[in-house]
Amino acid sequence: MSTENEGTAVPPAPSAPPVPVASPAASPQAAAADGGAPTTPLPTTPPGAPEQGGAAAAHASAGPSGGPQGAGPAPDGSWPPPAPATPYADGGAGAGSGGWGSSYQQPAPKPRNGRGGLVAAVLVAALVAGGLGGGLGYTLAKSNDDTGSTTVSASDNGATQVKRSPGTIAAVAAKALPSTVTIEAESTSGEGGTGTGFVFDTQGHIVTNNHVVADAVDGGKLTATFPSGKKYDAEVVGHAQGYDVAVIKLKNAPSDLKPLALGDSDKVAVGDETIAIGAPFGLSNTVTTGIISAKNRPVASSDGSATSKASYMSALQTDASINPGNSGGPLLDASGAVIGINSAIQSSSSGGLGGSGQSGSIGLGFAIPINQAKYVAQQLIKTGKPVYAKIGASVSLEEGSDGAKITDTGASGTAAVESGGPADKAGLKPGDVITKLDDRVIDSGPTLIGEIWTHKPGDKVTITYKRGGQEQTVQLTLGSRAGDS
Repeated sequence: MSTENEGTAVPPAPSAPPVPVASPAASPQAAAADGGAPTTPLPTTPPGAPEQGGAAAAHASAGPSGGPQGAGPAPDGSWPPPAPATPYADGGAGAGSGGWGSSYQQPAPKPRNGRGGLVAAVLVAALVAGGLGGGLGYTLAKSNDDTGSTTVSASDNGATQVKRSPGTIAAVAAKALPSTVTIEAESTSGEGGTGTGFVFDTQGHIVTNNHVVADAVDGGKLTATFPSGKKYDAEVVGHAQGYDVAVIKLKNAPSDLKPLALGDSDKVAVGDETIAIGAPFGLSNTVTTGIISAKNRPVASSDGSATSKASYMSALQTDASINPGNSGGPLLDASGAVIGINSAIQSSSSGGLGGSGQSGSIGLGFAIPINQAKYVAQQLIKTGKPVYAKIGASVSLEEGSDGAKITDTGASGTAAVESGGPADKAGLKPGDVITKLDDRVIDSGPTLIGEIWTHKPGDKVTITYKRGGQEQTVQLTLGSRAGDS
């Protein structure tokens, strides 16, 4: 399933961040997924974006290699795999001059006649009578004001403050909001966007999405603004394109930072309440609610640009309203603990009212599970680079229902199965179709990559695959690769 990353363009003078997109050669799925999830039709490839082959291959080891199946060598497989073909947030799709399909006609002036004076006279008389009646009514009411009133104000009743129990949405939001920030990232050329992040520790580290801060990675400007209005300059500590996770650090961070409590995304159940905090379309400190709609939703997301690199996740799906600008913000459970990072949405192909403008929520939002994001963030803080688990084999990125097929060749004509790698040691070969990883059903290459990345290097997993129509099972130990390149 693929979606679009959501982000909000920085306004010309700001006052005071991925829906999942279609993966290469992917056909839209019929399930639910907001901001780029698998269900609805996806927009076409924008001008200048590379064409995707129906059998493009990606390296299931975190994506370093990948190439098309069948005849001919695979295209340049510099990782991550080619970006999905869905354009970012449907932005800029014009719908004609009017948007609504009709133009405004100035009504013809009404002819003047003798009755105009009569109407005016009657109107004046009515106004005079109305004023007179109003004055009399006020006088009578004032004279009878001491006869008693049947209404009681809150202050008269002794009520001073509304008390809310800790479990209410209002109480959770009041506690979490002071630990969230609105992030503005700007490149050296002035381009950028707005997203969200949350306090990860007392040292000033903020966790967000990679696509929120990407513009500021190479010498750009980065700021984080708290709901109190306090604004801090920040710098990127590390970013992971494949995971779509980034960590920034506040410069001159205050000493009273309160990190948000992290929950356990493995224990989340479908139907659990969710609370999302973010800056949709630049509206900072917005709180929305919903439920967990699904777990382990395979999502490939990208902004659809020619230089975009896909990220893959086994996402938490929620119907809490998430829009461009919510990216990087926390998805909370009913107790206020972070269970995910809001990252992508599936949006309708129309692009909004009138068929133009930026995509918005249709109730299909996706969040990176916090158990995975926590591990990635800790690695970024420690080394500045992400570490990916891998099986050491290139798989087709073509979406389907039969599994993840190991390609005949890898990137730039290299071997599809890495010599001496985990897949090689387990006996896997080109042409094998992986259908399960442990108890997770694998229906495509992107799904396999997303599931592998929920694990850590060194984890032992069971691979179920088909070869020549016969199903076989093998256990392997996941390898590792550092960095995005």
